[in-house]
Amino acid sequence: NSDSSVKNLKGNKRPINNQERRKTILESIKFVDEVIIFNELTPLNLIKRITPNILIKGADYKEDEIVGADYVKENGGKVVRIDLVSNVSTSKIISEIKD
Repeated sequence: NSDSSVKNLKGNKRPINNQERRKTILESIKFVDEVIIFNELTPLNLIKRITPNILIKGADYKEDEIVGADYVKENGGKVVRIDLVSNVSTSKIISEIKD
């Protein structure tokens, strides 16, 4: 998400890391081919434009809650839900700093 879409989703005090920093972190992952910043609240338009082979989302989402999952599967791709690292989230880090 772009900085503006994160603000719309999570409030004026977010994001903590700007979009360029978040993009750089994601690009450093060996298996990431491309990182595209989008301004909409969901990535559906982007997903339809690029038709990815794999759509990855955190396992805290059920597959039927993942935006674009149906579209990706209908076009021969797959949806992968990955386990989250426990007790690691921006919200948790902010809470710990405040405490």
